[in-house]
Amino acid sequence: MMTDHQPQKQPEVLFDGLSATGLARRFGEVHAVVHMDLQAPSGQVTALIGPNGAGKTTLLLMLASLLAPDTGNISVMGIDPVENPAAARAKIGWMPDTLGVWEALTAREILSTMARFYQLPKTEIPARVTALLEKVNLTSLADQKARVLSRGQQQRLSLARALIHDPQVLLLDEPASGLDPGSRIALRSILRELAAEGKAIVVSSHVLAELDEIADGAVFVNQGRTVLAQTVDQAAEQGRRYAISALEPNALAAALTTLGVAVEAGTTRRDSLTVGVGTEADAAQLLRDLVTAGVAVTSFAPATGALEETYMNMKVEQP
Repeated sequence: MMTDHQPQKQPEVLFDGLSATGLARRFGEVHAVVHMDLQAPSGQVTALIGPNGAGKTTLLLMLASLLAPDTGNISVMGIDPVENPAAARAKIGWMPDTLGVWEALTAREILSTMARFYQLPKTEIPARVTALLEKVNLTSLADQKARVLSRGQQQRLSLARALIHDPQVLLLDEPASGLDPGSRIALRSILRELAAEGKAIVVSSHVLAELDEIADGAVFVNQGRTVLAQTVDQAAEQGRRYAISALEPNALAAALTTLGVAVEAGTTRRDSLTVGVGTEADAAQLLRDLVTAGVAVTSFAPATGALEETYMNMKVEQP
């Protein structure tokens, strides 16, 4: 007997990480987010870059399921946080730009309480808390109340709090704020380790030089819109500004003029001249030409980071 065979439905392909398309959110007459797209793959750190008032924090709140978008779609490891916020939050670690509540509790008590909220097995909580305090270098301050911690120490505690349930997606709003240089280096190491473990990490920060060392890619936003997405490698391939110093600045300036290289107004470093260079190969050739011309070059390096160069070239309008 003949039977009709219905075509099998193809399984939906889910983005392995965090994705958002067409997000918009307004507060009364204020359009905080007009149209934003973002993809943060698992195993990578994605930087979120834009001026103050660009909508970065509003976007992060929507990605964290703490604010519903007016329009658009979000996927957290294949889960829609609007339809299933509890399941999405189980996969998200959220680090706001300030520690927030519970300042009367100790660092250990805060992490233990968060572990219970996420329903970690009771017997595993002490070891998990101890391990995270060690990871963020707060072991010696574990039993100090949060209110006596410095801004940088509170930031490190906030990161540990976001990691307590071992989330697959990590959202960080200005995580380097208040950190001393040593803590910033440690933060870079921690985030790269977490990415190597397969986590999707989104970092919003104004410290663009740090992001060059941390991120794999970046999403640039302005006035509530996504304006550009690029990898750090793509950013490094674009034209750059280089700061050049020499034992004899006048000889350097004369050589650059002879070579037809324009010097930009102002300098980025003391006793240095800033020039535009097309590619790394062009930079290498310029250095060779200067040395051949007898200029005693003492410093020759990019004046800005790759992502900062992209940001400056965007000429974003400040609010």
